[in-house]
Amino acid sequence: MIRAALFCALLALAPAATAALAPGDYEFSVMLGEFKRSYLLHVPQQAAAGKPLPLVLNFHGGGGNARIQRSYSRMDKAADRDGYLAVYPNGTSGIGDRLLTWNAGACCGPAERYKVDDVGFVLAVLEDLARRMAYDRTRVYATGLSNGAMMAYRLAVEVPDRFAAVAGVAGAMTLSKFSPTLPVPVMHIHSEDDSLALYGGGMGITFPTSNTHHSVDSMIGKWVLHNRCPAEPRITATLKGNPGAVDAAHTATRYFYGPCRGGAEVVLWKLTGAGHVWPGGQIDYLPWLLGAGTAVIDANREMWNFFSRFKRR
Repeated sequence: MIRAALFCALLALAPAATAALAPGDYEFSVMLGEFKRSYLLHVPQQAAAGKPLPLVLNFHGGGGNARIQRSYSRMDKAADRDGYLAVYPNGTSGIGDRLLTWNAGACCGPAERYKVDDVGFVLAVLEDLARRMAYDRTRVYATGLSNGAMMAYRLAVEVPDRFAAVAGVAGAMTLSKFSPTLPVPVMHIHSEDDSLALYGGGMGITFPTSNTHHSVDSMIGKWVLHNRCPAEPRITATLKGNPGAVDAAHTATRYFYGPCRGGAEVVLWKLTGAGHVWPGGQIDYLPWLLGAGTAVIDANREMWNFFSRFKRR
């Protein structure tokens, strides 16, 4: 694609990063046309060794922002444990830094209505970070919650050469055109009891906008077909919440489709009992809106176990 080719050309012309950022937390901004956009970055202690680290982009849900997603998903702690850069971009079209959304194709809110170039923004973030420090460009991954998950899938479809794998939580792909040029490893995590982004598709209320959601099974089917995976999955894990815990009645079942072409895989974690939530995140965050939190699986750990096996060569 022209946009991806332009990005690669800009990277080739950009000067190499002269020094790695020290471990810690940062906020940076980039200009996209006339608009100033921002992102947060967490650099783990492993960066002190000087070896380029993998990078995970973590997109907030509709109505959220980077700070909320950072705190809620608890990915900084996972990045410290597993040794990767955690990047939290901010969406647009809210009130100040609140009520931000992503243009994920056919969703969501003002960002979609105004046709915000969020793919261009993400590529600009990767370019900006490359100027600041070296990272492993063969190991760039994307994830997100709800509208943020939809954004991760848009990247996988439109610029698959930039991402080694993607994983979405509680938000199925909403693109009207599905034509990725490469196989992409995909993991999706979603509860059948999610009352906001309905597992089976249909109208749901995803604050601050109402949206028609696509079926999770339909989305998984598209990736299975595109990646040329076996049509029938294998169940590789069936888990229950810890006895006596608030999520004791919750379940998580892992469906595995593979092997697929190019070494790709498709994985679906289907949960019950949980709401519109990030498993393993802050369990008591906005239960009146999102529903029941859960620790039946740790989304960060499962994602990294998945991501760490793939490179985009």
